[in-house]
Amino acid sequence: MRRTDPGGPSAPTGQPLPFGVPDTAAPRLEELMSRVARGDKDAFSALYDALSGIVFGLVVRVVRNRAQSEEVAQEVMIDLWRQAARYRPDQGSVLSWAATLAHRRAVDRVRSAQAAINREQDQAARQQARPFDEVAEQVETRLESEQVRRCMRGLTEIQRQAVTLAYYQGLTYREVAETLRTPLPTIKTRMRDGLIRLRDCMGVTT
Repeated sequence: MRRTDPGGPSAPTGQPLPFGVPDTAAPRLEELMSRVARGDKDAFSALYDALSGIVFGLVVRVVRNRAQSEEVAQEVMIDLWRQAARYRPDQGSVLSWAATLAHRRAVDRVRSAQAAINREQDQAARQQARPFDEVAEQVETRLESEQVRRCMRGLTEIQRQAVTLAYYQGLTYREVAETLRTPLPTIKTRMRDGLIRLRDCMGVTT
């Protein structure tokens, strides 16, 4: 997974944060991020619940493809877990940092998709059959998303359902619990454990 620079623009003091998030949320998000950096799984659950919907909304505006946006948003949330120890409050708010990661991931996906289209057009123009090379190129450009899908298959059924509903449909923990008819504490635990298992499957370290 490509490493991203955690720096982001600072939110002006006394001004409302972007995306409709009140400025009172900033200290709470910073405190959560600090706890996540120390490996606090409950803090990560709360951070995920607060930011996942915003991240998806930012990504889909750039990618404009829901399925791909779902994958990118999932990658961003894993980035937040992986890079939590690199976050510095003096470089910007947590929300600004998450928005920066989301924007860069989304732009990378768009560029990757365009590059794949360009390769296909070049191949058609040359009218040459290069099956092995083409497969290799596709594997290279889709490695991360394929890895995420493979790791998703390693989750338990309820973990996979909870993560899918939260990421792919943008539901909150409470909405996921209602949809799956499962107690909210159970959903939070399964979601947290599922994301940690995804991190471990992908070889991510904090």
